Amino acid sequence: MEGPNGMNTATRLFCGDRPSVRDGITSDRVVSVLFGTDVEAWRSGWDRTPAGPPNREAVVDASDIARSGAVASTQVVPSGGLAHTVLGRTADGERVLDAVADHLAGAPPGTVDVLIDDLTPVAARGGVDSAAAFADGLLDRFEGRTGQIAMGCSFEGSAELLSRVGGRVDTVVGADDAVAAVERLYRDDPTTFGYVRRHWAEATRGIETCDRNYPQSKQVHAVLPAPETTPRTLGATLSGLVALDALETWGDTVGPTRYDLTAYRPERTWAVGAALAARVADD
Repeated sequence: MEGPNGMNTATRLFCGDRPSVRDGITSDRVVSVLFGTDVEAWRSGWDRTPAGPPNREAVVDASDIARSGAVASTQVVPSGGLAHTVLGRTADGERVLDAVADHLAGAPPGTVDVLIDDLTPVAARGGVDSAAAFADGLLDRFEGRTGQIAMGCSFEGSAELLSRVGGRVDTVVGADDAVAAVERLYRDDPTTFGYVRRHWAEATRGIETCDRNYPQSKQVHAVLPAPETTPRTLGATLSGLVALDALETWGDTVGPTRYDLTAYRPERTWAVGAALAARVADD
C-alpha cells in the first residue's frame, strides 16, 4: 500500500497456529513487536529462517513475559545488534506505536521492516476493537515509511479480528487448505459465496454462542445481539459453511434445515475466513 510520501509498503497478515511473520523478511534492519512471545524465543527463531537474523533488530516487548513499568526501558546490546525496549503487557497501543516510531526515527524510508508477532493477545486483553485499532494505527502511521509490515494472527483470534485486519492488508498468508474450497464455492454458487464472504464472522459468532446442538437458522439468529443478518441470510451463510466443510446439517428432519453444531469445526471455519480475507485482499 502507498503511504503519504508515495512510497509503497508491502503489508501482510500471517494466519495460523504459529504465524510465520518472518517469512520473506530479508532486510538488514527490523523492528519487532512482541505481544505473545518471549524475546529469547523470538530471537532464536531467526535461526530457522532462510535469511537468518537481521544485522540490527529493535524489539518492542509488550508480552506477558516482560515486566511492566511506568517508564519504558531500553537495553542496547551492540554485539548482538539488538535494542530491547521493555514495555510490558499493560502498555496501550499508542505507547507501543510510539516506541516503534522511536526506533524508526532517522532511518531512510523503506529500509526497515516492522513485524508484529501476534495480534491475538491484544484482542484477548482489550477486545477485538483494541487489536483492530492497533493494526489500523500501525498501518496509518508507518505505511510509506517501512519496506514491509507483517502481522500475525493466530488461530485463537476471533473471526471479527481476522475479517477486519485482513481487509486492510495487501496479502493474507496461511489459508492454502481452504482457498480451493472457497474458489469452488465462488464458481459453483456465487450467491451463497457472497453471503459467506459478507457474514461468515457473524455466523461464527452465532454458532459459538448458541447453546442448542441442532438449531434452525432462526434459533442461531436469535442469540445474536444487533445482527446484520436476517434469519434467511444467516441461513444462506450457514449453508455456505456446510459446503465449505466447516459445519454439517442434521439429516433426521423433514422441516426447516437444522445445523449440527456438534460437528462444527472452528479451525476449518477460521481457515475459511483467512481464505476469504485473502480473496478480498487480492481483489
